[in-house]
Amino acid sequence: MLDETPMTADWWLLRLGRQLRGRRPELDRWWSYAIGRHPLPELPKKATDAFHAFQRKARTNFCQPVADASVHRLTVLGITDGQGNPDEDALRWWQANRLDSGQKRLYRTVMNQARGYVMVGPHPTRTEENGRPSPLVTLEHPRQAIVDYDPETGERRAGLKAYWDDVARVGRATVMDREKVQHYVTARRGPGALPWGPSSWERDGEPILHGLDGVPLVEFACRPDLMEEPRPEFAGVLDIQDRINLGVLNRMTAARYSAFRQGYVTGHTFAKRKDPASGQVIIDMPFVPGPGNLWASEAENAKFGQLDATDLSGFLKEHESDVRDLLVLSHTPAYYFATDLVNISADTVNALDINHIAKVQEHQATLGESWEAVAELAAAQAGIERDYTMAEVRWADPRQLNPSVLADAAVKKQAIGYPLPVLAEDMGESPQRVKRIAAGAAGQQLLNAIAPPAAPTPPATGGGGAL
Repeated sequence: MLDETPMTADWWLLRLGRQLRGRRPELDRWWSYAIGRHPLPELPKKATDAFHAFQRKARTNFCQPVADASVHRLTVLGITDGQGNPDEDALRWWQANRLDSGQKRLYRTVMNQARGYVMVGPHPTRTEENGRPSPLVTLEHPRQAIVDYDPETGERRAGLKAYWDDVARVGRATVMDREKVQHYVTARRGPGALPWGPSSWERDGEPILHGLDGVPLVEFACRPDLMEEPRPEFAGVLDIQDRINLGVLNRMTAARYSAFRQGYVTGHTFAKRKDPASGQVIIDMPFVPGPGNLWASEAENAKFGQLDATDLSGFLKEHESDVRDLLVLSHTPAYYFATDLVNISADTVNALDINHIAKVQEHQATLGESWEAVAELAAAQAGIERDYTMAEVRWADPRQLNPSVLADAAVKKQAIGYPLPVLAEDMGESPQRVKRIAAGAAGQQLLNAIAPPAAPTPPATGGGGAL
């Protein structure tokens, strides 16, 4: 039986584990929207297997491009100190943990699931020059990780990672605070989730001091608000997504019956029979719609006809209007749904990008703070004393600018005294390339300074007389 005394590792295990279980339905809903598995649009018709298949074809996933639009513009180039010098250690840890590609997976999870996590610990095989284990940086999913914050300081005070080990057939959990980690194990598994009762878990060994002076689990949140839980990038347009799916289903239904126009018959006498079980009168329907069916009647006054085809232009205009609303409310550039945007200028593209760029820059500010916390934990794990208070995460410019425009701006800035390293940063170079560019320029200036002066060119002698 676990000890449920507040603030103990056992108490954190149960508290955070239940919170982890509680967020699962919402994460499932958001992920269903992210991958296009939206709720099936409904029509007033009895649902059959065939109709469900028809409904599934009506789902058009706009949530994914809304999330991906921000992911495409988020790329970390490096980490610098307060003077703009690149942090070579941070770059080494970044590359060793394959975060060039891993960062995109993290951002995609953050945009689709409102949160993502990064955990820092000792690497099992790699070591630093000082003999300390190198930092192992792993990306964690919000289904398996959660962090609790101090309400007074806003700092992380506890974290939990919990998952089911398919190999050992046991559940594993790790509770982390600022000083130590405590591992747990359970052989039980609830329906689709781990159990979180006080008798479900057992401690797996004694607490281990990690020496990182901080909870080694960092949360990456999608534009968090004060006193509100983070929400995915497309949370504000879910109703419009459902409306689009219903509109597509309506259009598909109209198109289906327009392609095979509905017929009618008048003057025909239908055979009737009484259901022996219910006593209800049932009318036999000999006229079954179908491309291979022929309708015929022996009645003298029977007449057959067809209903008019449905005009689909209204459905298409409604669809375009809904998509525009979705893009506007989610601050996604309109050119993601091009429609009549043909041969637009670069100035128009930049104008369409304004709100989206502002949103991405907000992401950069929030996610950058989290990356700085990760770098601080990695340095502590490597035994390197470094103050990351003034550190800065360098992001790639989210604007899609023409290289000639950048070069022209750099020339004008140089003319008013901007130093070369700053110009290289403005051109979008990584901190490492900025350092190389500055070193190369300084080396060239030194060579020019010590090179012997060129011998003067003798004046040309003119000669020749009159022709």
